[in-house]
Amino acid sequence: MSSFSLSFSLSLQSLSALNAMSAVATAVTLSLPISHCRSSKFNTKKGVRGGFRVFAVFGEEGGLVNKKSYWGTLFDVEDPRSKAPQCKGKFIDVNQALEVARYDIQYLDWRARQDLLTIMLLHEKVVEVLNPLARDYKSIGTMKKELAELQEELAQAHRQVHISEARVGTALDKLAYMEALVNDRLLQDRNTTESNFTSASPSTSTQSLDTVKSKLPQKSLNVSGPVKPFHPRLKNFWYPVAFSADLKEDTMVPIDCFEESWVIFRGKDRKPGCVRNTCAHRACPLDLGTVNEGRIQCPYHGWEYSTDGKCEKMPSTRLLNVKIKSLPCFEQEGLIWIWPGNDPPTATIPSLEPPPGFTIHAEIVMELPVEHGLLLDNLLDLAHAPFTHTSTFAKGWSVPSLVKFLTPASGLQGYWDPYPIDMEFRPPCMVLSTIGISKPGKLEGQNTQQCSTHLHQLHVCLPSSTQKTRLLYRMSLDFAPILKHVPFIQYLWRYFADKVLNEDLRLVVGQQDRMINGANIWNLPVTYDKLGVRYRLWRDAVERGAKQLPFTKST
Repeated sequence: MSSFSLSFSLSLQSLSALNAMSAVATAVTLSLPISHCRSSKFNTKKGVRGGFRVFAVFGEEGGLVNKKSYWGTLFDVEDPRSKAPQCKGKFIDVNQALEVARYDIQYLDWRARQDLLTIMLLHEKVVEVLNPLARDYKSIGTMKKELAELQEELAQAHRQVHISEARVGTALDKLAYMEALVNDRLLQDRNTTESNFTSASPSTSTQSLDTVKSKLPQKSLNVSGPVKPFHPRLKNFWYPVAFSADLKEDTMVPIDCFEESWVIFRGKDRKPGCVRNTCAHRACPLDLGTVNEGRIQCPYHGWEYSTDGKCEKMPSTRLLNVKIKSLPCFEQEGLIWIWPGNDPPTATIPSLEPPPGFTIHAEIVMELPVEHGLLLDNLLDLAHAPFTHTSTFAKGWSVPSLVKFLTPASGLQGYWDPYPIDMEFRPPCMVLSTIGISKPGKLEGQNTQQCSTHLHQLHVCLPSSTQKTRLLYRMSLDFAPILKHVPFIQYLWRYFADKVLNEDLRLVVGQQDRMINGANIWNLPVTYDKLGVRYRLWRDAVERGAKQLPFTKST
C-alpha cells in the first residue's frame, strides 16, 4: 500500500478515540498526518496548559465568538475537490483509475478531519453552556433547551464520524484493489514483452498466464434461462406477504408463494393464520368463500377450517378428522409473515420499520408479471434512473460521468455516489432505501446527512412463481405529516407508484423474455452493479447450501 494510504490508516485509528473527549487533542496529535497548505483557518493560542483545552467565551446569549485554538493547525487541510483528477474519454487505464482511488482517499481524509472538528466545536459549545459565568445570564429553561439541542447535534456528529469511518474503510479496500489491478497489468505486460524477446518454454508461459487470469476479477454471472424451479432452501426464511391493515376480522387475503396458493385470515383470537387455498373435500378455492367466527368457510359445501388448517365443521354430514396444510404465521410491525420452508422457523423476524422520525404515508400491494429476482436486480440498481425514469422522480437528473455504489467490504448495504441515497438488501427479498430530497423530484447534497427532508421506501418482492412477483411497497416521510390526513391521498400515491413501476416493467419484462430463451442478463457487471451482484452471489450460496452465507454476519 502507498505511504499515503498507510498514513491515513493512522488517522482512521484516531477516530475510534472520540468517546474520550478529554483526550481528543492528544489522539489527533499522535495519529493524524500533518498536511501542508498555504492558508490557515485557525490561529494558535499561547499559554494553554495541557494538551487540549477549550474556552467558554460568550458574547450575546446563545452564540460563541471567534476563538483561537491550539489544535487548529491539525485541521488546516485544503479541500481536495478542486484537485480532482480529470479523466477524459470514455475509458481510463489502470494508472488513471489508481489516481482516482487515491483522490478518494485524500477527500475522505479531509472529510474525516472536518467531522472531528465539528465534534470539538460542539464540545466547546457544551462547555460554554455549563460555564458558571454564563449560567448567571441564562435561565434554567434556556440552558436545558440549549443542552438538549447540543446533545442532538453531538450525536449527529458522532454518527457522521462513524459513516466516515465506513467510507474510509471502503476507500482503502478500493485502493488496495486498484493497486492489485495495476500489479497484475504490469505483470501481464512484462510477460507479454518477455515472450516477444525470449524463447520461454510453453509450460512456463502457460503457467504465468494462468496465474494472471486467476488474479483478475470474475467479469460475469450466469443468470440465464430457461427459468429453473425455486430451490427448496430459498423457502427457509420469514417472508412478509401482506400488510396488517388489509387483513380485517371478516376478510381474507389470497396469495401465491413459491408456486403454491395460500389464503390468510384471522382466527377467533384475531391472530393471523395461513392455510392452503384448497378445500380438502373437492379442491374448491377457499378464498371464494367467507370468514365466519374465525373460520374460513368453503363456498361449495360449507366446510370450515381454523387457522391451523383443521376442519372444525362439516354441514350435512358426519364430522371427519380432516386437516389441510398450514404455515407458521406471525404478525409484526404492521406486516403479516409466513415461513414456507421445511426447516424449523428461526426464532426472530427482521425489523422493517422506518427509521425514527418517519411517518408511514402509503402501503400498496401489486402483482407484477416478472420473476422476483429480476425485480430485485432492478430495485438494487439506481444508475438507470436518469435514463428510465425521465418522466417521474428522476426528471431533470443530470447524468454523472461516473456512478458508484459504495458499500463495506462484506455487506449488503451502502450509499450511492453522487446521489444522496442509502440502500440495503435485506434477505431474503427486501430492499430498503432512504432518499434525501428538497423538492419533489429534486436532489440536494451529496449524501443523506446533508439533506433536510427524506423519503424512506420498503420494497418486498415475494416470489409468487417463476414469472410473477407479489410486491409490497411502503412509503414513509420525515416531513409534512399533514399529508397523511388529506382525503383520497392514497389514490395519488398509488398513481405515482404505478407510473414509476411501469417505467421499469417494460424493461424488466423484456429482460425476462430473453432470459427464458437462454440469454444471460448478467454478462458484464460494472462498478454500480455491486449490490445487485452481491444479491446474486448470496442467492447462489443459499441454493448451494453454503454453511456461512456471504455478506452476512456469522451467528
